[in-house]
Order: sequence, then C-alpha cells, then structure tokens
Amino acid sequence: MHGILTRLKTPVRVCAAVLAVSLATAGLAAVELRGDHPDTYVVKKGDTLWDIAGRFLKRPWLWPEIWQANPQVKNPHLIYPGDVLSLAYLNRVGVQAGPRTGNAIGAIPLSEIEPFLKDLRVMDESYRTLPYVVGIEEDQLRGVSGQVVYARGLASSDVGRRFQILRPTYKFSRLDRTMCCDIHWRKDLDFQGNVIPDGKTFWTNAITPDKGHELLGYEMQKVGVATMTRGEVGGIEASTLRVDDPIKEIREGDRIVPVDAQPYDLYFMPHPPKQTTEYGRGRIVAVADMFSTGGPRDVIAISLGAQDGIDNGTVFSLWRVGANKVDRVADRYHRGFRTEESVSDGAKVRLPDEFAGHAMVFRTFDKMAYALIMDSIKPARVGYELKHPDAAY
Repeated sequence: MHGILTRLKTPVRVCAAVLAVSLATAGLAAVELRGDHPDTYVVKKGDTLWDIAGRFLKRPWLWPEIWQANPQVKNPHLIYPGDVLSLAYLNRVGVQAGPRTGNAIGAIPLSEIEPFLKDLRVMDESYRTLPYVVGIEEDQLRGVSGQVVYARGLASSDVGRRFQILRPTYKFSRLDRTMCCDIHWRKDLDFQGNVIPDGKTFWTNAITPDKGHELLGYEMQKVGVATMTRGEVGGIEASTLRVDDPIKEIREGDRIVPVDAQPYDLYFMPHPPKQTTEYGRGRIVAVADMFSTGGPRDVIAISLGAQDGIDNGTVFSLWRVGANKVDRVADRYHRGFRTEESVSDGAKVRLPDEFAGHAMVFRTFDKMAYALIMDSIKPARVGYELKHPDAAY
C-alpha cells in the first residue's frame, strides 16, 4: 500500500482518489463500492459529496474514512465541478485533474439548510427575559418594512444598533418513562410565549411520569431585523426600532437580540454517534414546515443534543417503531375478540422496527438538534426512532 501511495503523490485535488481505495486496504473492509460503479466520474455542478458517495458506496456516510486513508487528498472539502474521480483500484487507474468550474461542493446542499442555520435556534427558559416588542406604529397589529416598533428592555442600548427579532414558535418536551419509551411532544406558543391549550395532548400531559418532565427547548424563529432609532428618553418607557428587513410581519411579544455573528459550520464530516443512548430517547420530534412526514432533503428536529454527545455531522438511521400487537391466533381462550386496549403491553407481541432512511445533524443545541434527511426508502414521521447508521434492526 505504501508503494501505491508513493506513486500517487502528485498534486491532485480530486475527490475519489478518495473513493478509489482498494477494498483490500487494511481497516477499510467495511467500506464497499457498488458493483456497478464506472472507472471515473466527473463532478458536476449541483453534486454533493454525499450524493457522489451514494452513487458508488453501499454506505455513503463512510466516505471520510476513505479520505483519511489517502493522504494525497489534501483537503476533502475542496472538491470542484470538473474534477475527475477515480473509482477503480488505485494501483490500476490513474487520476486526472479536470477543468474546474464554479465553487467547491459541500457534503450537503447548503442552500437547503441555510434558513435553518440563520433563522432558527433553540433556547431554554431564558428567552423569557429577552427584550420584546410591546407595540407597533399607529397601534397596528403587525409591523412591516419601513414601520417602527416599540420595545421594552433596551434602555441601555445605543441608537444605530441593529437587532434580530425572534418569535417563540414551539415548545419541545419529553416525558421520561421507565416502563416503555419516552414520550415527546411539540406545543404551539401564543404571542406571550405561553402554550396554546391542545385537547389532543391533554391526557398525555396528565400521565404521571416515572422520572419527570424534561424541557428540550423553545424554537425561536427569526422574523426580521430592525435598527434602533431612539432610546427611552423624556419619560418614554419604550425604545423605537425601524423595521429594515422583515421575513414575516412583526407582532407584539416578538423577542429581540443583538445582530451578532452566528457561527455555524459550512462543511460537515459525517460520523456515527459518539455515544449510545437508551432506546426511545432519540426520536424525530418535528418535521420542517409543519409537516408530519419528511423525505430526502427535508429538515427534522430531533430530541438529542450536545448533552447526549451529538455534534454537527452525526449520522443516524431512522426507524419506524414496531407495534405491540395482540396475537389473535394464539389467543384461543378469548377466541381473538380481545381489543388492543384490553391487553397489557407485556402480553402483546413486539414487532420489529422498520428502517426508513438516514439523516445527518447540521446544527446542534444543548438538548435538541436539526438534521437533514439524506436518503430514505419510506417517509420518515414524527416519533421515528434514531439509531446508529449501521443498525441492523
């Protein structure tokens, strides 16, 4: 292997010299190329590293391991349209550099997750102490571009400073149970940030928990940007802000934070979870745009975060949780007439979980994270279980 790498130490910045490692390479037995791969592939505009790996690897999330075994690839993040990828054994096919066009491609399409990187965040109860919109010009119900809004809590801020306006939208919670699986739910919030009563979850919330209720966080959505034009002067108890860049109409109760650089990753190296979590704890708790199901390139919110060892790039497989079914064939005494509700879980038959797809985390908070569904064989739904990407069942 050393001789092979020595012969290939040419200034090549191509991706799958990377994808072209021999399957016999020590330590990479788990990395398998698909049998129908061509000898070479030319990177095209619109490709992503995951898509390319998905065409040629049976398990595309393993492509970083191939890069690490090929030191001639100086920077695996800088792969360009026009680069030629060798997909044959390294000792049989040379690698060529093609004419590059456009910008470097990423692991996932940033354009599809950019709103979630810039416009969404998850906070704890501390969001309630943030400054907030208390009124709008001419006592209107909503504020738009060019109008002014009035805020409390900005007495010490300077004129000319820019602020983001955030709206608390959902409260995510988990009911920790020992009998079976944790219960997760999402609740809508009103303009004060209080939970809107929902009869659908009333009885769920009334269950006495075994361990206790845990707040996962409040989703805060960016609804606009405003500039402070006047502080609290002359006995006025509210600051004045001009709405410069609204995403949605501003309303009373929207929270206000300074416009600071929000660092987030532009490149992602996929990897399995760094630690295991007990079954039932990691679930899909929401799908973007208020949907209950999602497919490839849809964003999901999950109930695991930094405190669970999750970071950006963590890959999960998604599974429909197997049902507990009454065995009506074996239940001869009751002749199959017993209802599901009349049989305890311990007396039911546990059916297998069903694989749905893979997702990769791209933004992590303390107890939650956002992930992008990378591939799927069936729609992923709220409540689906998160497992190791190579989980067999």
